[in-house]
Amino acid sequence: MTLLGERRDTERRSTLGRRAAISTLLPAALVAISHGTNSPDGQAAIAALVSAVSLARPDLAVTGGFVDVQQPDVAASLGAVRPDCAAVVVPLLLSAGYHVHVDLQRETREHDRVTAVSRALGPDDRLIDVLVQRLLADGFDKRGPGQEIVLAAAGSSDARAVHDCRTVGALLEQRLGVRVTVGFLSAATPRLACAVTGARLRSANVTVSTYLMAPGFFFDLTRSQSVGADLVTAPLLVPGESAPVPLVDLVLDRYLEARERAGLF
Repeated sequence: MTLLGERRDTERRSTLGRRAAISTLLPAALVAISHGTNSPDGQAAIAALVSAVSLARPDLAVTGGFVDVQQPDVAASLGAVRPDCAAVVVPLLLSAGYHVHVDLQRETREHDRVTAVSRALGPDDRLIDVLVQRLLADGFDKRGPGQEIVLAAAGSSDARAVHDCRTVGALLEQRLGVRVTVGFLSAATPRLACAVTGARLRSANVTVSTYLMAPGFFFDLTRSQSVGADLVTAPLLVPGESAPVPLVDLVLDRYLEARERAGLF
């Protein structure tokens, strides 16, 4: 006689075995999950990044989805992956806050598929590459007198995400040799408006470097809270432009790293 608990254990082991076997059949799909936005420009910019990732790896199944605001959501995005394929979720998020540590972990655990979740995109030197590209494209000149940069970040109640943003600010300062302070748009301090005011009191030229993935609510807030700045740069992704190569490479590297860590193929 098989006891109920024993049967459940047997079923659970059988399910895990089937999932593990499935993961070896095909390369794990890359499921790129962004925050989501109501902005058509932001939607187009994110879609262009996902498309660029797919074009860079035509051998790899790449699909996109959203953790908030837009559809398909995480569950639907995972459900769209071929049933005989594992999935690696790559958050198209610049720092690891609640969405990465809680939402995505919960959503992937609840789905009947072998899954892994990668690290957030930042901090990473390739994000500094793109920030510098945006600064130069928008007219920043570090040779000008009295330069200071304020890095505009979304902010989070998660201290780990705030630390990630401060690390990016330090990396940008190191790269350019120009003072960089960080200002947050929500949940953390100093708020961007206060950071810009402080920079203006210290420096003759103040530039706000936008540390956001794409246009949307937070970019509108960046512009409104940057009164007193001489320049506000575009986000990392701009609609109508090709996604920056360093950003495409970063997404793919996060996928490969998570796939290897999870023992997927």
